[in-house]
Amino acid sequence: MRPNSGVYIVAVFEATKGTLVLVTGFGLLSIVHRGSQQVAEALVRHFHLNPASHYPRIFIDFVHNMSDSQLLLMAAFSFTYACIRLVEAYGLWRQKIWAKWFSVASGGIYVPIEIYELYFGITLLKVFTLIINICIVVYMSFVLRQSHQDNATLPCKPIN
Repeated sequence: MRPNSGVYIVAVFEATKGTLVLVTGFGLLSIVHRGSQQVAEALVRHFHLNPASHYPRIFIDFVHNMSDSQLLLMAAFSFTYACIRLVEAYGLWRQKIWAKWFSVASGGIYVPIEIYELYFGITLLKVFTLIINICIVVYMSFVLRQSHQDNATLPCKPIN
């Protein structure tokens, strides 16, 4: 089986997603037992957003209404998701067949959900996410099919 550079790109993409979610999980842990509203407001100001405008206000109110146990639960989910993405990225980097199958399955699960989300409003982010996911699923399916064909053409050795 020959290495495929496109699989490395998907591995880096998955590792990036895992790392970003991991950082988010640590961020959630950092505001447990602290004034979550103050942290949210500081974050909004850090990105030079107006805390009184619509979306930053929704974010600040959402964070303010979360309990410490909810923050811990979200952090735990973030860590779990990050571990899954990082393990997948490792497997893809090592050209493991299980990681390729996992990539197709995990990406394919999200496609119907992303299409459903478009029903409620089309945004550039939603469309971009859907296109990227479809591209990954199609590409990894192609890679799996190609590796299956490569394996089928290998000469068989007789068993002694």
